[in-house]
Amino acid sequence: MLAFLAVLAGGFIAIQAGINSQLGALLKNPLLATAVAFLLSATVSSISVILYSKKLPSWQTVTHIPAYLWFGGFISALGVGLFYFLIPKMGVGPMMSLALAGQLVVAILLSHWGVFGLPIVTITPIKLLGILSLVGGITLINW
Repeated sequence: MLAFLAVLAGGFIAIQAGINSQLGALLKNPLLATAVAFLLSATVSSISVILYSKKLPSWQTVTHIPAYLWFGGFISALGVGLFYFLIPKMGVGPMMSLALAGQLVVAILLSHWGVFGLPIVTITPIKLLGILSLVGGITLINW
């Protein structure tokens, strides 16, 4: 069930990227499309927090979180903005395949070193072969 939900999440990302990149193209402003997407995301997330959170973290908890962890939204906006800028120029298939390759390679490296407190999952020879196969497959998809 979790694998199905993960695949579904990936599909949703491809759909929203296509929709929002078209919005950016029609507005002639991918930054505005990014702002609209994040405004709606913030609204839906805020409503969900209000409806479903039983308890919010204390101020002490909030102040003890490392500062760099508060910048995930900046990185998200940068990545999403690049999607909306590049999809009208490259097409959704090539962009998503290259973005997926980037996501997987970075995720494997982050896991290998346990960055951000992630569980350590070492790169084995078979995983290295998988990475090389991925890069080869992405090259063939975009040839």
